[in-house]
Amino acid sequence: MQRLIPVLNNDHVSLHLISVINTLLTAAKEISHRLHQGSLAGTLGSTLDENIQGETQKKLDIVSNQLIKNMLLETNLVHAVASEEEDFVVMGNPDAKYLVAYDPLDGSSNIDINGSVGTIFSILEKPKHAAEGTELFLQTGDEQIAAGYILYGPSTMLVLTTGKGVRMFTLDHTVGEFLLTVDKVTVPQDTKEFAINMSNRRYWTAPMENYIADLLLGAEGVRKKNFNMRWNAAMVSDVHRVLSRGGIFAYPADCKNPEKPCKLRLMYEANPMSFLVEQAGGRASTGYERIMSLQPTDIHERVSVLMGSRNEVDMCLDYYKKFKCERPDAPNQ
Repeated sequence: MQRLIPVLNNDHVSLHLISVINTLLTAAKEISHRLHQGSLAGTLGSTLDENIQGETQKKLDIVSNQLIKNMLLETNLVHAVASEEEDFVVMGNPDAKYLVAYDPLDGSSNIDINGSVGTIFSILEKPKHAAEGTELFLQTGDEQIAAGYILYGPSTMLVLTTGKGVRMFTLDHTVGEFLLTVDKVTVPQDTKEFAINMSNRRYWTAPMENYIADLLLGAEGVRKKNFNMRWNAAMVSDVHRVLSRGGIFAYPADCKNPEKPCKLRLMYEANPMSFLVEQAGGRASTGYERIMSLQPTDIHERVSVLMGSRNEVDMCLDYYKKFKCERPDAPNQ
């Protein structure tokens, strides 16, 4: 099996970008070790603090964020980092050209129940004409030069794109390296699986309510086939299933909290995952527009998300056209 660096060399990825990716993986190996130690590592449980998102932080959220941030900045290859756990952008080497946005531990509510979690990252280049700080990161998803995630499950896996398709690597603990296990990830165009938080059903708008209602009717309904629902409460593991065998993942805008109609962050979750899904032949949308075409206005911006098997996402989007309704989310909210 091939190791990561030779694979990226064959794709003519720059040595500096490879080094940045490799640094992320070094941090991921340490996070993986601590997760697999569980209670033995003394890092389970919550803190008394909330992050910028208003979410209670897990101890491993803080540890993972600090590990990734420190290791990236120590490379001198990173101009700035932006984390879901940080209020503001953290500046690095003023002469470096890479920007890294990341969610250090997606799905951290699963930590204490030994569920799957992951690290999601997005890599951009420093714009030629942008003020230092937040403005550096206000780029569309199309401007990403690499994106991926590390899934900490029964095995630790890297799923990566540099714009030349999607590959999966598995951490071999015997050699301490990520080895290529799937050379070309392709999302099936059709599916019989969907992933959505059904507890929010009463807050959905008409398009999503009607779409899911028709899926639940199965073979007796208008779709004429039975669907299975899967939900891991961690975007990284739900999207990993979509990339592995197809499906549709949805976290739509709703009216549960008018001040926060959307759950997922554009820069740390939606954009990198959309890059992966599109590179694997799938589709990613807010329900109204393509996710990677959005122009962000804030580093912690939230968006509605529909992504996965192309034909199923298209079917869902037909409901957004058919059932006209007032959007609970304004663009760039």
